[in-house]
Amino acid sequence: MIALLAPGQGAQTPGMLTPWLTDPAAEKVVAGWSDAVGLDLVRLGTTADADEITDTAVTQPLIVALGLLAARQLRERVELPAGTVVAGHSIGELTAAAVAGVLSDDAAVALAGVRGREMAAACAVTPTSMAAVLGGDEEIVLARLGELGLDPANRNGAGQIVAAGTQDAIDELVAGPPEGARVRALAVAGAFHTAHMEPARAAMETHASSVTVGEPQLTLLSNADGAAVGSGAEALTRLVAQVTRPVRWDSCMAALGERGAAAAVELPPGATLTGMVKRALKGTPTLAVKTPEQLDAAVALISEHGA
Repeated sequence: MIALLAPGQGAQTPGMLTPWLTDPAAEKVVAGWSDAVGLDLVRLGTTADADEITDTAVTQPLIVALGLLAARQLRERVELPAGTVVAGHSIGELTAAAVAGVLSDDAAVALAGVRGREMAAACAVTPTSMAAVLGGDEEIVLARLGELGLDPANRNGAGQIVAAGTQDAIDELVAGPPEGARVRALAVAGAFHTAHMEPARAAMETHASSVTVGEPQLTLLSNADGAAVGSGAEALTRLVAQVTRPVRWDSCMAALGERGAAAAVELPPGATLTGMVKRALKGTPTLAVKTPEQLDAAVALISEHGA
């Protein structure tokens, strides 16, 4: 079984769209998505600097657009086996939902535009932030977060939990890390996947009420618990709720192991998720696709391990 993974925010790099737009038809597709979200995704993905594409309102639709463009080009070369399992980290879950057939590509990018814009606005309400907690006993780490009123916003496995909450509490966590752990403050706009994002969740719920969904054509794992999503309606509900709930990537990784993932391919622009696969599912072949030149290698991996 092949695992097809879609990265989240933080994977973006300047110029990441450039090699994917050599075909005028691809640029036309991205231009259409630009109109849908009110952003020039072509420019942002080719000539914008790192600071501009770090803006949450920009980053989220840009990452989804790139992932879906790459997925289109991959599927032009190979048919994904029926047993393929798809999962995405945070905003990458929108990419995964489209690849699985729950959302159209257009709907996924549009929803990413709403999500990014509204999450950026929510970040401006109260000073909040996030920090990576590396190592340490999980129970001790979670207890320390509880003492400070912080949430374990991302539980990524491999000894990594991302804490989120008020800036003051994050500062206190950095100054006094849990026993046996290291804490690294993250350069993010705010406390994603916590109650601080409630205004964004409400805005997404309103937008989602007019979104048409399909039934999953591939197995789609949910960030909430690593479970396979049963229907398109359930997937959309989970995508909306995900904005204020922790990302349980550790559960997604466990599900891949239980399902016998034989290889993992990560869509651009990331390589973090395949790195996690290497640590959690040792010996599993992986490939992080960064450029179109790597699509042939992805096809070979899928053809070899996708049965």
